[in-house]
Amino acid sequence: MNSVNRTRIQVLESLIKDEPSRIANLANASAWLNECLDTINWVGFYLLEEDELVLGPFQGKTACVRIKMGKGVCGTSAEKREILRVPDVHEFPGHIACDAASRSEIVIPLIKGGNLLGVLDIDSPVCDRFSEDDQQFLEAFAETLVTHL
Repeated sequence: MNSVNRTRIQVLESLIKDEPSRIANLANASAWLNECLDTINWVGFYLLEEDELVLGPFQGKTACVRIKMGKGVCGTSAEKREILRVPDVHEFPGHIACDAASRSEIVIPLIKGGNLLGVLDIDSPVCDRFSEDDQQFLEAFAETLVTHL
């Protein structure tokens, strides 16, 4: 991981280390990513409640409130517990379009102690916006965040 991304994770740690509120930590994490990442139009969290993902703290336009497991990019990522990096969402079967401007997406499952907490979802109006480096950074970001959830 490059030094810029290491610094970004250190900033995240400073924002959340002494705060016990899950919602406050997720809100600051989404705001911080919104500041860090260019050419994105939505960043936020969907949290697992019973058998579906429910909208959590985010930055961007209004969003879908509930996503069933296995549906769309978020539900598929959550169900498989795998990172999904989608270069063109219009080619993803069953894509859920909350913002018609979104063209690419990356979703990182949030897993703590073997339990799925939800997902980190980031959309971009640019096709193929998310690189392998972005994925590695966001995976480390999510791992740091879940230690405080």
